[in-house]
Amino acid sequence: MNVITPHQAEQTDYDVVIVGGGIAGSLMAKTLTRGGKRCLILEAGDGENLHYAGYRQTLQRYRQHPGKSHQVSGPRNVNAPAPHDAALQPLMPDGYDDRGYLVQRGPLPFSSTYCRQLGGTSLQWLGSAMRMLPEDFELQSRYGIGLDWPLRYNDLEPWYRAAEYELGVSANVAEQAYLGIRFPPDYVYPMQGLPPAWGDRQLARRLNGMTVMEDGQATPLTLCGTPSARNGVPHPGYDHGRGYHPRGAAGSPQLGLRCSGNSHCTPFCPTQARYNALKTLEDADPALLDVVTCSVAHKLLIDPSTDAITGIQFRHYVHQETALHHLHTVRARRYVLAGNAIANAVLLLASDACKGNDLVGRHLMDHPVLPVWGRADAPLWPMRGPLTTSGIEAMRGGSARAHRAAYRIELSNDGWRWPVNALYHDVEQLLAEPLCGPRLRSQLRERLLRQFSARCLVEQLPEYNNRVTIHPDYRDALGNYRPVIHYDLALYTRTGVARAGTVMRQIFRHAGIRDHSHYSPADPGYFTCQGQPLAFVGAGHIAGTHCMGKSPHHSVVDRQQRSWIHKNLYLVGAGNMVSMGTAPPTLTLAALTLWAAHTILSELDRMCASTR
Repeated sequence: MNVITPHQAEQTDYDVVIVGGGIAGSLMAKTLTRGGKRCLILEAGDGENLHYAGYRQTLQRYRQHPGKSHQVSGPRNVNAPAPHDAALQPLMPDGYDDRGYLVQRGPLPFSSTYCRQLGGTSLQWLGSAMRMLPEDFELQSRYGIGLDWPLRYNDLEPWYRAAEYELGVSANVAEQAYLGIRFPPDYVYPMQGLPPAWGDRQLARRLNGMTVMEDGQATPLTLCGTPSARNGVPHPGYDHGRGYHPRGAAGSPQLGLRCSGNSHCTPFCPTQARYNALKTLEDADPALLDVVTCSVAHKLLIDPSTDAITGIQFRHYVHQETALHHLHTVRARRYVLAGNAIANAVLLLASDACKGNDLVGRHLMDHPVLPVWGRADAPLWPMRGPLTTSGIEAMRGGSARAHRAAYRIELSNDGWRWPVNALYHDVEQLLAEPLCGPRLRSQLRERLLRQFSARCLVEQLPEYNNRVTIHPDYRDALGNYRPVIHYDLALYTRTGVARAGTVMRQIFRHAGIRDHSHYSPADPGYFTCQGQPLAFVGAGHIAGTHCMGKSPHHSVVDRQQRSWIHKNLYLVGAGNMVSMGTAPPTLTLAALTLWAAHTILSELDRMCASTR
């Protein structure tokens, strides 16, 4: 790719302008440039990670910082601010908080974050790459809740396979063919499933034969390997025996060809064995892809007579710490918004685009996560291997969804580091005793080796009042709108969280794990349901806000992901998702993006043929 100046971009004739260089933007750019189309990416970040040395510098910054939140790894950038997990606090008594980048209007805080750097949130994700269930696309038809998609699992299945290739997914088909998920008879994943963590194997042995009652039926609890966009052992049978060649680190492809089990996959994989969008950008045709960094899309220009998009205005800032900037405009035949669901919605609203469509910004979704943790009666030896390799998936589907949210249980391989930051607190406590040397190591080992934790990811339906809005009182340093978030958990979702907590207590008792989970009214995501005190955190799975559908009266884009109103504008990413199910949205948004990219490619080819 070519990093160019805004003036060069203004003078270039582009087929497609893409806003955002994350997973969706990079897949779009690769597909289109490989198809011979000239593309421009407008990237809000400074492009520090363009080169491998920059990635290493970012990693080093994270390692040296005493606080280990996701955002400390990025340079301070007043012009491309992002939500900060360390800034999350309980809402004020009036249900309002504007102390972070997101303006929280409640009733509950929206606690997920995202990254505004080249590569997007793929720089910080966990790497889980699961398919949605067939029933996830038909919730209204099957269970009378939520909305149906304008497409079905079978429509998306070929694109799931394409996405699994692009992301480099490690998994075993036999393990993943459950609850209606289907594969072609000869299909294998690009790489073999990652081996389960030692602690996962011990838990699987203890849960052997255990069942729980779900909607009057006994449901066996078995562990299933989690598909992971992380380099493992290539499957020799992939692509009809042609095999698969893993992608190494962007800019240093000889590194990261196998996961080395650092147990610190987030926010940054030290070796880039885990997929990130920089790898896809590197695979795009360099002669046809331009990137302008430090460029924040400000407004879509709209022809009032035809509703066609005629250009994108962006603000190009001079330095990360000053708001000095210049306004520029770029033009193309097609335009693609490839940001996350919040960013896309804000740009549409700021541009007064999709005028008259009240659904822009609505149906904001995430996976509320209930963290649970305990201490086993025997060593589980966490912190060896990836942060997660297995899950309990039986509750992802089934008739119980008619009255409570589905959920999945993701087993963690990092002890209590995620729920209570125990690793650092344990060291501080033992040093204060004071302990040092062999005694410190012995006591720390004793505390850590029996720690167990899991995350219960709960389905959230598209609620009309969960939404992103803008307000002239809330702008960032460049004068762009900050997102105003209205967010709550419906009783349907709260009941699913409570059910997940109940099942986890049963698992703890059966597996010999002493429950240490506790939730306080001081926790930002605290609530009670069915007499249980509970607290959720966001999974970072931001979806909804410009959902697809069969009619402009009930959706923002059609099934091709083209705006109903602006025929040369495409919206890609998880914002198009009609429902969440329980799978992380990354693989689904990648599949949808590849579909949209081929649609745009065919459209541009037809335009070219008609002018000959």
